[in-house]
Amino acid sequence: MTLGVRRWDTLADSVQGANKRRNQDWYACEGAGSGESPLVLAVADGHGSAAHSRSELGARFAVDRFLGRAAEFGRAARDCHEPGRLARLMTYARDDFPRALVHDWREAALGHWSRHRPVADDGAQEPEPDRKLVLYGTTLIGAVLIPGLFVAWQIGDGDLAVVEHDGTLRRPLAPVAEDLGDETESLCGPQAWQAVRMYWAPVFDEARTPRLVVLSTDGLSKSFASADGYREFVAGLDDRLATEGGPGVRAVLPEWLRQASQYSGDDTTLAAALRHSPGGVTRDDPPDTAEPPLDLPVETEQKTEI
Repeated sequence: MTLGVRRWDTLADSVQGANKRRNQDWYACEGAGSGESPLVLAVADGHGSAAHSRSELGARFAVDRFLGRAAEFGRAARDCHEPGRLARLMTYARDDFPRALVHDWREAALGHWSRHRPVADDGAQEPEPDRKLVLYGTTLIGAVLIPGLFVAWQIGDGDLAVVEHDGTLRRPLAPVAEDLGDETESLCGPQAWQAVRMYWAPVFDEARTPRLVVLSTDGLSKSFASADGYREFVAGLDDRLATEGGPGVRAVLPEWLRQASQYSGDDTTLAAALRHSPGGVTRDDPPDTAEPPLDLPVETEQKTEI
């Protein structure tokens, strides 16, 4: 975060699932949260099964393409509260942004296929584009924050948690009905842009800006026996950040994620933004314990990706 006024502290990490040959997740945090340098967060979870054998690349393509599109959107959204501008931005974010993002991802995946197509048997027919895209299947959650506006998009599973300025915790993009088993929407799906969910949150009073935004792949939430366990984890993370500051929590985050992955069996990734408070806690020394914000659940069933 080197450009613009520093408005957010970030922390992020990813660990490979205990039963995985490689980590299929990808993540990024870029920017300062100013109009000139929007803060962009993204996490993606490649599906990882044999049918999605290149999904770790698909996850990286998703995050990289989102970073570019979201930063461009954030810069265009400066002075978003000018008369009529907010409504036009919301229409673009709801309708045009998902189409552009899916187009970018498809181009990246098909471009990779064309450069790295497998050796085919003589006479074998070239797969249709949709079949090629399945190899790269991935979910994605991304957010952009600038003064006056917070927008997030999601396709597939995983979690966006927001701790508001008053401590209220919400999961604004949680589906009405949770996905069954390992089924989920995907960027490789037909007309995937129609499955993208958007969270639109203008901030008319800077004091009401969220104090914590957390994006995570489902390896974290599935380590708990219920959604309440995940919510308690985020609330505990908020408390730890308030008392210890970003540097201390950042030092132990990898160990927390490793503990979670032992329960879910899945790759586990978290990217979070804490609203910067110059007068707040700035302790640089890591805490004496790597214990997570609360005890992880007793559920031990090993999960597998789709």
